[in-house]
Amino acid sequence: MTESTPPAVPEATRKRGAVDGLRARQPAAVHSALGVLESVAQHGAGVSAREICEALDLPRATTYRLLNLLVQDEYLVRTPDLRGFALGSKLEQFGRAVMPTAPPRAAREIINELRGSIRAGVHLVRYDATHIVLSDIDPDFPLSHPERISRELDCSAMGRLLLTELGHDGHPSWAVVRPASSIHAITEHVTRSGYAMQNGELQPGHGCIAVAIRDDHDVLVAGLAVSMPGVRVENPAKIVDSLREAAQGLAPLLS
Repeated sequence: MTESTPPAVPEATRKRGAVDGLRARQPAAVHSALGVLESVAQHGAGVSAREICEALDLPRATTYRLLNLLVQDEYLVRTPDLRGFALGSKLEQFGRAVMPTAPPRAAREIINELRGSIRAGVHLVRYDATHIVLSDIDPDFPLSHPERISRELDCSAMGRLLLTELGHDGHPSWAVVRPASSIHAITEHVTRSGYAMQNGELQPGHGCIAVAIRDDHDVLVAGLAVSMPGVRVENPAKIVDSLREAAQGLAPLLS
């Protein structure tokens, strides 16, 4: 007697089953993972797996599986003695993005002095790997499109500094909207002139100029930018000199 081949399951049925399974299991897993992160944050660095398990009333196997996944993805790290856990670098990045660290008082004094001498918006941004972190935005001249500046590196002078630092092929694809040839032209200009600029791309009739702030190892750590009417962007020499002078004073304070 031969075994009959089970009938093929239609693709639509398989997909529907996968979605149903996802709906049934994923929310609980996500909530449990978030609970683990909250538990580590509440207990502090060094909290043990047993303490997390008891606090959340989770099965031991589930707790260990979630901890291992969160460590693997850098949301958590093990303490040096390997007995406990602490929040990882991924969460630190999220924290800086939501609540950026304010520049030190001495840096704010330099920025405020520049704001008093230039009738335009003066902004400080910090750089975190491939991201812009808006650090000190001029309250009298707020950015017109902060979400685009943070998301599209090629649309602002601040972003173009980072693009040049990352290199022609080093930027993530999600961070730019222009073709590669245009990105190359942008980074070539920054390299050649020593500053970045854009005019009329974020807001008609307005533009921005930015200079780099580097640490002792010549690594880009921040950018100092001025946003102003486009006619002033077309003649940037005096503005660039003022930005560079301020950037020199800010470098040791931000490194």
